[in-house]
Amino acid sequence: MEERNKTLGEFIIENQNAFQYSSGELSRIINSIRLAAKVVNYKVNKAGLVDIVGAAGEQNIQGEDQQKLDVYANEVFIQTLINREIVCGIASEENDQFITVEGSDNSHNNKYVVLMDPLDGSSNIDVNVSVGTIFSVYRRVTPIGSPVTIEDFLQPGTSQVAAGYVIYGTSTMIVYTTGHGVNGFTLNPAIGTFYLSHPDMKFSEDGHIYSINEGNYVHFPQGVKDYIKYCQSEEDDRPYTSRYIGSLVSDIHRNMIKGGIYIYPTSSKAPKGKLRLLYECNPMAFIVEQAGGKASDGFGRIMEIEPTELHERVPFFCGSYNMVEKAEEFMHKAKLSKY
Repeated sequence: MEERNKTLGEFIIENQNAFQYSSGELSRIINSIRLAAKVVNYKVNKAGLVDIVGAAGEQNIQGEDQQKLDVYANEVFIQTLINREIVCGIASEENDQFITVEGSDNSHNNKYVVLMDPLDGSSNIDVNVSVGTIFSVYRRVTPIGSPVTIEDFLQPGTSQVAAGYVIYGTSTMIVYTTGHGVNGFTLNPAIGTFYLSHPDMKFSEDGHIYSINEGNYVHFPQGVKDYIKYCQSEEDDRPYTSRYIGSLVSDIHRNMIKGGIYIYPTSSKAPKGKLRLLYECNPMAFIVEQAGGKASDGFGRIMEIEPTELHERVPFFCGSYNMVEKAEEFMHKAKLSKY
């Protein structure tokens, strides 16, 4: 069978032994996410025709207005994972606290926890721009048989056993890694099957796209301002092209295919950054590194940060390796110039 005709299900089965722990649960988690993604994809694609667009009238733990599709996607992914009885805990960007999951016999024998952003970029739904789902899988650290605790979720990104995203765009794709490279699968909507369309995805070492919300320029730290000016200068192979969608999944997906850097720094409006370490940055960092790129907080590796709370925020720089290195160089220079 040719690589490009392989289904996601076939790929999971063929690569089962590549997982660090090959008892089957991890494969079933990916399969559950595949199922939930198809359900959410259906709703996203008909969002303009039904009463699913707009604000739900509530705010999430971060104080952000929840969109109706946020709430729907959150429920779909949580229920799909719970119903399959394959995880012992779930944490979502949309929920204040983590969810403890019991087996049908009231046991706590499952080994994995899932952290997720069920619908990243949902504010773009109203204007028909691509959105996505981000997920991250860890092996629990507390004893099997006991309920999960906060320690099972507050693990550094280096402990991830799988991470991925779903992008709901002109086509719907699942892109994921289990620590052995990155592969992308595109949904054939006619038959509801994901096929391997992007095997062994890689960032180019250099790129020509920088992705940042330049409308916030005046609020950025000096190192980021200096890097933006570097990107815009007419020198060598620059200026670079500015491309910013405002949907994390879409921006990073494009940059992985075309080569580029994505930056969401700290600012005077968001002194700790805006993106969440556990639901967005760690899973994306795992994918980016497995694709040959680099992920940083501007000074050090994202995946080595020790989380202290479920909804912790951090600055995020990721993409083509040499571009992130150069951005870090400007950050360090600006920091040193303060002293």
